Parts: sequence; C-alpha cells; structure tokens
Amino acid sequence: MNRIARTSGLAAMALTLSLGMAACGADEEPTSGSASETTSETASEEPTTEETEPASDAGAGTFGEGCAAIPTDPSDPGSFEGMATEPVATAASGNPLLKTLVAAVTEAGLVDTLNSAEGITVFAPTDDAFAKIDKKTLDAVLADKETLTAILTHHVVGETITPDNLAGKFDTLNNDKLVVKGSGEAFTADKEEKANIICGNIQTANATVYVIDTVMMPQM
Repeated sequence: MNRIARTSGLAAMALTLSLGMAACGADEEPTSGSASETTSETASEEPTTEETEPASDAGAGTFGEGCAAIPTDPSDPGSFEGMATEPVATAASGNPLLKTLVAAVTEAGLVDTLNSAEGITVFAPTDDAFAKIDKKTLDAVLADKETLTAILTHHVVGETITPDNLAGKFDTLNNDKLVVKGSGEAFTADKEEKANIICGNIQTANATVYVIDTVMMPQM
C-alpha cells in the first residue's frame, strides 16, 4: 500500500515539473523574430538615396543656335563650365568653334592682354567666319601684326555687355565704334559686316563672349 502511494506521488511530481517547463518555454520570445526586427530597424535607418551635388548653371543665360556646338561634359575645357573658370583667351582655346581666332590672337601677341583685362566683352568669330576670307588675304593678315591687332581689338569692348544692353554703340579697344542691333535672341554686330551672334552671353573668368559668324573689319 505504501509502495503504491509513493509511486503515485512521484508520478504527480513528474507531471507538475513537465507542465512548469512547458509554461516557461511558452513565455520566451523566439530569437529568430528578434533578429529579424533588429535587421529591419537597421535597414530603415540607412539612407535610401545618395546625395547629389547641385547642377551647374554656367550655361544659364546663353542663347543662339550655335550654343549647341559647345561640349556638354562639364569636365571638358570647352564646355560652359570649363570656360567659366578660365580667362578669355585661355577659355577660347578650349572652344571647338574658335581655333582660328585663338591662333590669330596668339600670332598678334594678345593672349596676356586679353587674359589680364577685367570686365571686357569679346565678339569672337568662328572658324567658319575666318574661312569666308580667301586664304591669300587671311595669310597676309596673319603675317601683318599691326593689321591683325587692329582687326582683333575691333572685336573687343572694354566693358561688360549683357543681353539686356546688347543693342547699342560701343567703344572698342581699337579706338573705334562697334554697333550692335537687334532684340530678344536675334542680334547682328557691325552695321557693315552684319555679323550674326550665334551663341551669346558665354561667361569666362574675366569676360563675356558673343560668338559671331563673320569677321568684322575695323574703321581704318
């Protein structure tokens, strides 16, 4: 009889212990769920987009169909961004439209003069503009430093000309006058030559540039 009672008591204790362990297990949160929540919180704290630098506005305000020929890669020295950081003669050397002009300025010894000037405006003839001059005449001009200097300085005004005050009469560095006519985005320079401005209001470190399609001759 005592053996039966003792056996029943042991069975009851075992059952109680088993139920207690099961209850403890039910109260514990699964570790996998905690790890998932931690990973989710960490991921939500990470930035989802990269910060980008503001776009350059170096070409803002330019006008004319010729501007389409300007390189668009900001790292290109001939782009609006590249030219904006250099003085005008250096900036022109990177512009794909102005190779002949740069050669002429170099031949005349005007690189330092133009680069060191402040607040000037340059009317810059394109390569095609120089190509309108027959080769014999052009070669003769390039070989005559005095004439070449007169022609080139006739294209430079000693003040800043913005699109708002572009139409008018201006004193050039050749000590003569340059007349610009037009409005909006359609302008011609020089009443005799009528050079069309094909890309206007290009900014360099020390000058404003208006690219033209004809070489203008000074008043001799």
